Amino acid sequence: ATARDGGSTGNAGAISSARERNFVLYKAMLAHLWAQTRYGTFRTGLTQALATYADPQRAVNLFHGLETIRLDACIERDLPGLYRDLQRLRAELDTADYPDTWRETISTLRQTSATVDTTLAALHALYDSPIPAPVCYQGTLFPERTDAAIGVRLAREKDQFRTALARILEEKEQRDAVTLKEMAPLDGRFNLSQVPDPDQPDNFTFDLNLDGQRLTPPADVRSLMDSIIQDLGEIPDDYLVAAGGGHRKENTEKNPDDVWNGTYHEEGAHIYHEWDHRRQHYRKHWCALREIDVHPLDDPFVARTRQKYAPLIAQLRKSFEALRGDDKLLKRQKNGDNIDFDALVEAYADMQHGMEMSERLLTKLHKHERDIAVMFMVDMSGSTKGWINDAERESLVLLCEALEVLGDRYAIYGFSGITRKRCELYRVKRFDEPYSNLVRARITGIKPQDYTRMGVAIRHLSKLLNAVEARTKLLITLSDGKPDDYDGYRGDYGIEDTRQALIEAKRDGIHPFCITIDSEARDYLPHMYGAVNWTLIDDVKKLPLKVSDIYRRLTT
Repeated sequence: ATARDGGSTGNAGAISSARERNFVLYKAMLAHLWAQTRYGTFRTGLTQALATYADPQRAVNLFHGLETIRLDACIERDLPGLYRDLQRLRAELDTADYPDTWRETISTLRQTSATVDTTLAALHALYDSPIPAPVCYQGTLFPERTDAAIGVRLAREKDQFRTALARILEEKEQRDAVTLKEMAPLDGRFNLSQVPDPDQPDNFTFDLNLDGQRLTPPADVRSLMDSIIQDLGEIPDDYLVAAGGGHRKENTEKNPDDVWNGTYHEEGAHIYHEWDHRRQHYRKHWCALREIDVHPLDDPFVARTRQKYAPLIAQLRKSFEALRGDDKLLKRQKNGDNIDFDALVEAYADMQHGMEMSERLLTKLHKHERDIAVMFMVDMSGSTKGWINDAERESLVLLCEALEVLGDRYAIYGFSGITRKRCELYRVKRFDEPYSNLVRARITGIKPQDYTRMGVAIRHLSKLLNAVEARTKLLITLSDGKPDDYDGYRGDYGIEDTRQALIEAKRDGIHPFCITIDSEARDYLPHMYGAVNWTLIDDVKKLPLKVSDIYRRLTT
């Protein structure tokens, strides 16, 4: 599909056989998937952009139809042979046509200057118009999945690109040291210059420069640059900083990005086993996990959430206050704050009858203490991007506001990572930290990261919980999907390792519970958590409303 002639098949007339029709249809579907990435369909956050409409699914369907028009025009310009095949398919398989009210919009979308922003503008203008039947090769669009996949790829490629820049800088320094002994050290400043390239969708590409001098990057780095440009339309400035912020030789501090090179992955990390159900044995010292503080974000998110849910917060505080219980008056105490007059009268009567007077003549108030420690484990995988991430953060704000009234000890950690070498826990609030402005800023700064390797996160958080003295210990997980990672940690393998980690936690007296929004949770969560230790929230918008109520029921 990427050939200039489009690899067209057959003549301009009808497609001769069912076999040929199937082949052309599959080729057309593949070409459109390629065109979505080639011509920038996903260069904007589709999930967030389409979620603003009253009916997000209608917005998705309408956007997909309009974007198909724009991509057809791009294919017509660059791959005319393939475009002829698309036209033949539509003539044979598609009966519906676009409404007359779409004519002006179609003309706009077919212009060379049209981008995905043009499609979004057209969506806004035509939102209330009827949606035509989908084109035969159009397929179905899942914005959440595409945004999540792209988010993971961008994070990975940013790390790889910055590491490659550090390697290029080091190699150049070594070459210069051999040829020019007295040469001044490099500043190590990378930048890009735009150059015309008619083979690119935007008709230009970028050259890589170091300290003002043009470089010829290796093929793998050029391929990485092309991939980043294809996703973003550019290479952002923060990508152009060599790993470590400037690859100086005197800097001996270890850089976590080096795990991609295989130079180290254990130094400074917590090492954990992982359960392999196929061998019925642990993989020894298999996962390297690091704790990282969530970067605080200066944004009024918490204030907006408090305002948005003000009546609910007041209701939660009232219901949580009731959980604290009343102070109990203890009578007949040796030490206390007030006189127990009933005991005093009885003691006086005993003394009058020649008996020894009791020492227990006082009362004191005993405060009923809830001996509970709770660890909240928050999914920060790439699939939580957009409104799922917002719902998780709002849930945490409501929980913290309510728990401050209750007085229970609690901690909040996010989890994500890429492969067993780079498992990461993101500290939001430790057990010994107050609910301060810093913690609020960390909640605001929670953002999607990479994959969902749950077993190692459960093992480490269980270890932290075990260090806390409490009669009741809970590990509550907020998640949007099943265990998954880039290196094969998925399916039965990921589920069984997570189940084994939960069994280990239960042996230590920890009670795990999972709150999920995954509609497929019934297929795997009962096996992992047990029949009653999980709950499904069928609408992510209800998550902030439900989490605090679930916590109240769990701890009552």
